[in-house]
Amino acid sequence: MPSQHRVLVLAGGISHERDVSLRSGRRVADSLAEHGISVELRDPDASLLGYLRASRPDVVWPALHGASGEDGALRGLLDIMGIPFVGAKADAARLAWDKPTAKTIAARAGVATPRSITLPRDAFRELGAGSILEQIYDELPGSVVVKPAHGGSAQGVTIVDDRADLPRAMVDAYTYCDVALIEQKIAGTEITIGIIDSGDGPVALPAVEIEPLSGVYSFEARYNAGETRFYVPARISEDIASRAAEAALTVHSALGLRHLSRVDIIVDGAGTPWFLEANVLPGLTETSLLPQALEAAGHDLGWVYSALASAAITEARA
Repeated sequence: MPSQHRVLVLAGGISHERDVSLRSGRRVADSLAEHGISVELRDPDASLLGYLRASRPDVVWPALHGASGEDGALRGLLDIMGIPFVGAKADAARLAWDKPTAKTIAARAGVATPRSITLPRDAFRELGAGSILEQIYDELPGSVVVKPAHGGSAQGVTIVDDRADLPRAMVDAYTYCDVALIEQKIAGTEITIGIIDSGDGPVALPAVEIEPLSGVYSFEARYNAGETRFYVPARISEDIASRAAEAALTVHSALGLRHLSRVDIIVDGAGTPWFLEANVLPGLTETSLLPQALEAAGHDLGWVYSALASAAITEARA
């Protein structure tokens, strides 16, 4: 990427993932600056659109986790302003941001995904919480995972092994989103696969295996060093790794994502990869998974981030 190009990294925002976003944005900005790229780091506020109109950066890198950066709204605004940006377009971001929708699209593309039930808060109240919980017990026997339909970093996510804990898990999920996703828990190896495309087509990075010491890959386990063991590449056979990578690439393409994404998967005892969710903007902090996969593949972070910014500029001019 020519050094005279100006990159604006947006980080922070007002979502529950603000602190993680600030860490991701700083890492991206530092990596670009180390390669001689002119980069500015900005926390978006009410003055952002006016600033964009006045300064016209060559490309924007949205390092905004949560709704402010991943639900498609900001991306749509950048699009109509004619400002290139890294990552998924608005329509694709909206599809991936909504976990039930992403699961439906993945299933239609032939990728296995756990059985689930989606419940808006209003329906949970109006139809009777007790009756609904009984129906969930019948339809999804065994352990379940309750999570907000939108959001990341495992906030509001609960693994429920005891039925008595399900009501509390629903309350926790509704704290972060008005829609909860209740998903049958798949026992197996938790992996994630990063996807990178700087213009030559999407490429799957080495799978990262996740082994949280507490047994649960919680918010704390994600962002506090030493609380999770990571294995890159994952401790799975080449055949299973290839199948998981194929599933991740299928989901990336089916959702219409571009430049970068991360697909979270559980591999069961039979070697079947089960799609959990797709991340439009993977974490890019010092403990995040996509940077680990890039480094394991022998890539320099600054070079990759620069190449993605260049791809965004080239596509906008095409």
